[in-house]
Amino acid sequence: MILKHTKMYRVFVICCLLLTLGVSTSCLDSSPADSEIKLITADEMQSILELEDVQLIDVRTPKEYEGGYIANAQNIDFMSPTFDDDITKLDKNKPVILYCKSGGRSAKCAKKMKDAGFKKIYDLKGGISKWKFSDGIKIEEKS
Repeated sequence: MILKHTKMYRVFVICCLLLTLGVSTSCLDSSPADSEIKLITADEMQSILELEDVQLIDVRTPKEYEGGYIANAQNIDFMSPTFDDDITKLDKNKPVILYCKSGGRSAKCAKKMKDAGFKKIYDLKGGISKWKFSDGIKIEEKS
């Protein structure tokens, strides 16, 4: 009788260990460990633009972009049906700064870019609306 309980106990312990291992590994982030998204302020963005060779991406619509954009920004419309193809033309190993009007689209874009394998992604907190009157950002208009 004791032998039967010992075998059952071992099977029980092994099952518990396997269950624990399965649960703990299923909770791990499946995205690359070296990929990161960081929310940044206008001042931080200005420093990054001065210190790093980055790709500055405005993810608003072309109409919004024409109304005013951050100097040297490239417009890639997040709502465009070609968005996924458009971001493949960017360098995944070069840092990217994203912004939109208020931060919603750029956050979604950052997630997509992380999933696509981009290594370093910065997202302007609050978007261009919050930082339009900041001393740290130069806003240009298309003429």
